[in-house]
Amino acid sequence: MSEERKYSIDQLTSFSVNVLVKAGLTKENAEIITDSLIFADLRNVSSHGIVRLPTYIERVSAGIMNLQPEMDFISQRGATFLLDAKNGFGQLAGYKAMKKTIELAKEFGIAMSAVRNSNHFGTASYFSMMALEANQIGIAMANASPAIAPFGTATPLLGTNPLSIAVPVKGRAPIVLDMAMSTVARGKIRLSALKNEQIPLDWGLDADGNATSDPHKALEGSLVPIGGVKGSALSLIVDLICGVMTDTSLTGEVKNITDMSGPSDTGHAFISINIADFIEYDLFIGNVDAVVGIIKNLKPKAGQIFMAGEIEHNLTEAKKKDGIPLDDKVVELLNQCADQQGAGRLE
Repeated sequence: MSEERKYSIDQLTSFSVNVLVKAGLTKENAEIITDSLIFADLRNVSSHGIVRLPTYIERVSAGIMNLQPEMDFISQRGATFLLDAKNGFGQLAGYKAMKKTIELAKEFGIAMSAVRNSNHFGTASYFSMMALEANQIGIAMANASPAIAPFGTATPLLGTNPLSIAVPVKGRAPIVLDMAMSTVARGKIRLSALKNEQIPLDWGLDADGNATSDPHKALEGSLVPIGGVKGSALSLIVDLICGVMTDTSLTGEVKNITDMSGPSDTGHAFISINIADFIEYDLFIGNVDAVVGIIKNLKPKAGQIFMAGEIEHNLTEAKKKDGIPLDDKVVELLNQCADQQGAGRLE
């Protein structure tokens, strides 16, 4: 049976930055990527956390991901723009795009950006929550490799296509929606496969379209969409915005992060809304707080009532104090990656 050990944020940050710098990234870019990975682990989205580091390094080593591209802003007009990631790290493209989207929203009230020719960008809420610091509502989405069968078929074609929306609240944790269009993100199934753990039957289907508790069979088959036809349709919409509208890829053409045959051809989209252009900011967050209070005062069916993102917020605060747990198999994988790059190991 595998075991876990807890590491501090400083330990994991130093380790990850060192590995990325040894791989050839600048310290500044290594810190952005690392920050997004630690963010995911803190919020218990471990499938998108530091466990991804070896795969990113493998993609760079295989020559299918650009290590230090000059990402260009193109097609800019008013409060909209398109960023060409030039096959660089998705986190760097997302960070650069969302930063500028937020600045444009301050000027125009609302702004939208899209990113073409990118890669896996980690956790969508990392980018939507960037807007909170500017007193704005943030929206982030991305397309992904085939994982969900369009409703009425048994062939994986649609991506899990994450969507995140972050809304500030007065005196409380922000409301943060961060969801894949499948019952769970494929990364969770991949992590279960790494640990040789079974998965719930409503997570994935095997190649014949039957429910399975075997994560390996689920990875060879397809994922269950949320809400049936609704989840399938939502996935398609995100794909049309992020993949087709950016002229990066058609539906079904994005490569899986573990597919080393070529660039992933991922697209992203970001929106930021400057609240003060619609309503006085303090009034808005106060009213949102009142809405949250109404919901939390309802009679619970069982246990405590949580808002979207609240559990993740609480986990983040706890892990900042107690450390981030990593499975020993994940630590072994990370140390193998560090050894290959001549970086220090996690001890």
